[in-house]
Amino acid sequence: MKLAVVANPKKYSVKDSFIDILHWGDEHEVDIIFSSDLQELYRGEEHSSAMVVEDEKEAIDQADIIIAVGGDGTMLYTARLMKNIQKPILGVNSGRLGFMAYTQKENIDQALDYLKEGTYRIDKRYMLEAEDNEGNIYHALNEFLFAKKDSTSMVNVSAEYNEMFINNYWADGLIVASPTGSTAYNLSSSGPIVMPNSDVMVLTPINPHTLTTRPLVLPSDKSLKVSVQKQEHEVLFSYDGQIKEILSYPFEVYIRRSNFTIDLIELPNQSYFDTLRHKLMWGVDSRED
Repeated sequence: MKLAVVANPKKYSVKDSFIDILHWGDEHEVDIIFSSDLQELYRGEEHSSAMVVEDEKEAIDQADIIIAVGGDGTMLYTARLMKNIQKPILGVNSGRLGFMAYTQKENIDQALDYLKEGTYRIDKRYMLEAEDNEGNIYHALNEFLFAKKDSTSMVNVSAEYNEMFINNYWADGLIVASPTGSTAYNLSSSGPIVMPNSDVMVLTPINPHTLTTRPLVLPSDKSLKVSVQKQEHEVLFSYDGQIKEILSYPFEVYIRRSNFTIDLIELPNQSYFDTLRHKLMWGVDSRED
């Protein structure tokens, strides 16, 4: 078994988790493959498990399982690298919330033992796909976002589903989230939490001008058309945080479920609902001492 590590070395919080993985690899004679950027995290130490390659893509190509160390931003970055590669990903959370990075850094050794034994399940997450009116295609594991650039303005965005008009939205922005992305920006914008692998997408306005404008949950097997007309202020379009500059109007995007999937590793002692309870502190009584 060969493991590849993907992490951002500029975030010091990943160092301890990365070194723990190397120590485990040394002890179990398992190759740990990573890009040269991560070498600075263990300078001066000798690790028999360490296999340094040029970049993350090469590490992923050589490995059987990918370990993404960081937060959900690192998981999204890893998903972009692996859009066409079907290998399982273990998320190790060294950040804050980490809804996709199930494993906490204090449980790394046990998690790696499970990987070596093959004792884990695959939690398959579908991506969303968007095609604009120029034929460009974008993929998002979390969400597509249409948002204002100027903090003093609102945007005007219209939406149709399966050729049926939904609404003209006057708001700070509009989110189209996958079930995986329902616990990201969608959640902070009062959108619903959706069970992963549900065949739906969520249409959530951000601070809409009218209070009666509410989020919608739509089947993802048909197209949602989002249209942006030319307006006084610039509108931004992004996919999982990657921003595309809109150069011509009207800008139209057709969104539906993609055929691309990401395989997240779920260990025997983990479940999606465990993560929700832990991250959102469900059932915690703040009145208790």
